[in-house]
Amino acid sequence: MIRIYHNSRCSKSRSALALLEEHGEPFEIVNYLETPPSTGELKALLSQLGLPARQLLRTGEDVYQELNLDNASLEDNTLIDAMTKYPRLIERPIVVAHGKAVIGRPPEKVLDIL
Repeated sequence: MIRIYHNSRCSKSRSALALLEEHGEPFEIVNYLETPPSTGELKALLSQLGLPARQLLRTGEDVYQELNLDNASLEDNTLIDAMTKYPRLIERPIVVAHGKAVIGRPPEKVLDIL
């Protein structure tokens, strides 16, 4: 099953969702702001993305500055905990398909794993 971690207020996320709809395969929408991924889910996503936690952070969010997440000495587990508590920090959209994941920036990147 294809899954998209989606924020309906984000134009990139809406564009990625439209591409999934055009593709025609069934998919699941996870509104991650309402249903944040657990620590385990985030770790699995990071593994599928092949990224360290820092690269999944949205650095422009106010909470990023408030929590001093730009501190390079912070470990992945600390960053993952912050994303679990404050899901706005998670880059979007994330699409998972066939055991792989991709951040849909630009949205066309989701086609790479379909």
